[in-house]
Amino acid sequence: MDAASARWISTFLAAQAAEQGAARNTQLAYGRDLGDFADWLARRGDLATASRALVEDYLIFCAAQGLAKATRARRLSAIRQLFRFAVEEGWRADNPALRLKGPGLDHHLPQTLTIAEVDDLLTAARDTGRSATDQKRNRALLELLYATGMRVSELVELPAAAVRGKPQMILVRGKGGRERMVPLSPPSRDALADWLVARDGADAAAVKAGAVASKFLFPSRGKGGHLTREYFYLLIKQIAVLAGVDPAKVTPHTLRHAFATHLLAGGADLRVIQTLLGHADIATTEIYTHVLDAHLKALVLEHHPLAGKPPRKA
Repeated sequence: MDAASARWISTFLAAQAAEQGAARNTQLAYGRDLGDFADWLARRGDLATASRALVEDYLIFCAAQGLAKATRARRLSAIRQLFRFAVEEGWRADNPALRLKGPGLDHHLPQTLTIAEVDDLLTAARDTGRSATDQKRNRALLELLYATGMRVSELVELPAAAVRGKPQMILVRGKGGRERMVPLSPPSRDALADWLVARDGADAAAVKAGAVASKFLFPSRGKGGHLTREYFYLLIKQIAVLAGVDPAKVTPHTLRHAFATHLLAGGADLRVIQTLLGHADIATTEIYTHVLDAHLKALVLEHHPLAGKPPRKA
């Protein structure tokens, strides 16, 4: 990548962070995608002169590499936004990616969990951990995730101040800095109360030993100062094994899906679920109606007395 392209990309990413509150993971993904495009383009031109045909050639190159449709769509989106920013800054007179159509995405229904499976996970979390403190933390993590449907990044980055005073609802900062209020269930509030006592005791001991007090609900000695998404991903797999639930089905995101699907099955309004999940577009939330339809169909096929029987002869 040449110096000019690197400057374009770094300036664009800085603007995304400042103006739109782009999350760090989003910035990293954009940086990787745009860096790959700039490296490919370096042998054929540069960002200042790239034509629509060159952008199309790059997308064909990505497809030939076997990249997934979602990856190619994300790369085109990043390229389109970079060139739009370049036009706004006066670096270019046109956006060569503006009218390009990305690959159609394959729509897969999100995997979810039954209420019984979630109960088993919540029960197993109480006994998972090397110490009583770890067990209280793990119970609080799962109870809070299922009670609120938070994204895993929102969960691990939650400040301790958000849950002090046994609140009925907590404020969650989501994608793009958007904030929303989510209610807490009685079991999650009980789990949080137990965890706060243990957390504050451990934090006080760490401060006494010379460490800095943590602002996070789930602190860690790592670089970020809080539990990482990767650690929680491995932890929830371990809990699944102990719960007797197929670990291939269990991720932090499937608990988020379970939260939404179980609410919808219980009669919750789709707009309410959209607000609780922090979806900007109701179309994103509507996928759960299809999940519920598929689940109900499976129940009928499995339990109806005539399901699977050959049709009667006339």
